[in-house]
Order: sequence, then C-alpha cells, then structure tokens
Amino acid sequence: MQLHDLHYYEVRAEKPRQIAVRVLRGYAEGADYLEDLLEPAVAGAGLSPADRALVKELACGVVRWQATLDWLIAQKTRGAARKSPVQILLRLGLYQIAWLDRIPGHAAVYETVEMAKQLGFGRQAGFINAVLRGYLRELEPTRKTLAALKTDHPALGFSHPEWLCERWQKRWGQEKLRRLLEWNNTPPVAFARLNRLRAAPEQLITQWEAEGVRFVARQFDWVPERVVFELSSVPPLTALPSFQQGLFYVQDPGTLLAVTKLDPQPGESVLDLCAAPGGKTMLIAQLMQNRGRIVARDNQPHRLKLIEENCARLGVSCVETALAAVRASPAARPRLFDRVLVDAPCSNTGVMRRRIDLRWRLRPQEIDRLRAGQLELLHQAALELKPGGTLVYSTCSLEPEENEQVVQRALTSASILRLEGQKRSLPFQDGLDGAFAAKFIRSA
Repeated sequence: MQLHDLHYYEVRAEKPRQIAVRVLRGYAEGADYLEDLLEPAVAGAGLSPADRALVKELACGVVRWQATLDWLIAQKTRGAARKSPVQILLRLGLYQIAWLDRIPGHAAVYETVEMAKQLGFGRQAGFINAVLRGYLRELEPTRKTLAALKTDHPALGFSHPEWLCERWQKRWGQEKLRRLLEWNNTPPVAFARLNRLRAAPEQLITQWEAEGVRFVARQFDWVPERVVFELSSVPPLTALPSFQQGLFYVQDPGTLLAVTKLDPQPGESVLDLCAAPGGKTMLIAQLMQNRGRIVARDNQPHRLKLIEENCARLGVSCVETALAAVRASPAARPRLFDRVLVDAPCSNTGVMRRRIDLRWRLRPQEIDRLRAGQLELLHQAALELKPGGTLVYSTCSLEPEENEQVVQRALTSASILRLEGQKRSLPFQDGLDGAFAAKFIRSA
C-alpha cells in the first residue's frame, strides 16, 4: 500500500466508519432492512465515491459475515454476551482486520477504539483494543482457521443459518452447497437492460462511453443479443443522463426469464399480478412495442407509485396501475386477459447475495406460509385468463416447495390449466441469481 493510501484510511476514513456504525446499529435494533437504512445514509452524507464504497463494504460485510465474526469474537471473550453497540464495534474492527487487506490493521483498531470512546463506551475501549489487537497478532493462524471452517462447518465458515445449509446440502450435496454459499457471499454484479422504447443498442453504447460507464454485453439463451450489459464500473447511476433519459433499466438477467416465457405480443391485454417495482412490467411493455393494455397490480399504493415513476422515465404509456383488491367472483370481472404474469412473493433464496440480511431474517416456517399464498395467486390468475391464454408463474426462490410443488398443486386443483414447460436457473450452475418460471395454458 502506498503512503497516501495509508494516510487516507487513518485520517479521512473516520466519517465513513461512523456512518457504517450508525447503519449497523439501526439494523441491529430492527429498525428496517439493511438496504433501506444504507441507501439514505450514504446518499445524504455528501461522500466521495471512494467513501460511499467504503460505507457499503463495511455495513454489508459485517452483516454478511455476522455469524463467523461472532464466533471469532466468542473465542476471545469466552462467549460472554456484549451490549449491542460494543458487539457491532468488535465486528466492524475484526471484519477490517481479517477480511479487508487494503485497510491497515492498526488503522482499523485505532479507529474502532476511538469510535467506542465517541459513542460513550470509553470503559469498554480497552477491552475492544485487546480483542482486536489479539487477532491482529494472530492474523495468519486465524485465516487458516476460517479456511478450515468452510470445509468442516460450512454454515459457520460461510456465515449462513444452519437450517438452510442442512436443507441445501441434503438437496445438492456438499460441493454444490459450497459453491452456492460462496456465491451468496460474493458482492453482486450490476446488470442493465436496454430500453428499446428509448434507444437502439448503438445509441446506449455511445452514450455510456461518453459518460464513463464501463460495461460488457452479455447474452443468455432467453435474452437477445445486445440487450443485457454487465456494468463493471459506473458513476452513481441516477446521476447519469442515460438513466434519467430512460435508456436502460437496472435488472438481473434471471428476472427476464419469466417475461420471455410469457411472450407478450403487441395489441394484447396483459395482467401483471404482483408488479412492483415494475421491472418485468417495463419489459412486457417493451416487447409489446408499447401497444396494447397492461394492468399492473400491487397491494401497496407507494409501490404502485414506483411503477408509475418507472413508466414515466422509460416512456411506457400502455400501463395502468391498480391496487390489488379482495378477490372477486369470476362473474364480477369485466374482462379477461390474453396473458397473466404471477411473479409471486417468495423467500428470495435465489437472490440472497443481493438481500444481504435475508439469511438472518428468513425462518423455515416462512416457506410453508408463502407457498399457500403463491397457490392462491395462481388460482386467481387462472380465473382472470382467457381460454387459450398464457399464464406464467415465477419466483426468485431456490426452494421446490415454492416452485415445482406449487406447480403440481395448481395442476391438481385447477383442471383448466395445462403445463407447457418450466425452467429454473441456479447460481452455482448458471452463474446468475436463482430464478424459476413455469408456463401454463388455460384450456377452458
């Protein structure tokens, strides 16, 4: 590391660390999801790009590796419980020492101890200093221990819940489990989808080059060429003229699978049953060339506003938003749809690397609870579909209870549906977030 880099972390990095601690304290107190706390804290702090990245790295890293960090702390403290702010400071300091090579260990210890004093935990400062300096002295043996844990105790070595690892290992075996856990602990890649209603590929590429965006075109068997781009280096997205002009939409390629199977056509009527924030709705409109009628429903008014904002930015005019209401009788519905998309609320286990705190929020019983709601949505969708129409059911879950089993139950209980095919993507197999999509045709 160069001397100017050392000076940066020792002198200027205090503010980002303070913001990270504030976010982590709010998260520990159950105030909100990590991402909902992190984005406003970073956006309103007037940070440089480097400092913004540091805050996100610290907050996300501490939550991602929480179980492993707590295990390491317990080794030095004989498992004694600590007040939440002190535990957060220990996690933060230890994460910098053992996971972040670019931050000098003595700088991480010093800043963590100083923050303890600033936060009113001066009496604990000596204890924090002792724990962190102990690991600083034993850094190489500690890293060897962490590497061994990944083989001997994957849940602890990769910082995931035991129940989830046992579940995945039973289904896929040890090697695929390890690859999935590694995937979940890798910071997610940003993808952008071209909005053909606003631009051709050449126009977007030219503008990105002028804006300093670094990217590479990616192709998948369900995505046409030069539609999806992986962003390797990019200024703040919302500040880009190309973003403000609606030339692209940030969207993982796995989420396009369901819309590809839906195959909407210009002039048709389409229902997006669980539409917010609107990424799939926007793609449906693009494939329909903005001609026809799309009804985008959601059960929360503020989420419908997100769809409307996206429509305005991307130049989509064929979408009408509607608040999901209590299920009506079939006779009360004024019209049926040519195609219906059910992107059902799910456990989100296929996008765990993007939902940093999901692993600690999810419970086994949640999967069974979600399955009942998913099946109900499928039944509702079938009744709003024209005979001969297409229905696509999708999730971003890896769990068969929410995917294949829901499909089988729907076929058993809804004789008007015929399965046309199903497909899933698995992170350790396809190098993409997990996704599932099943296509049905209404027979009568």
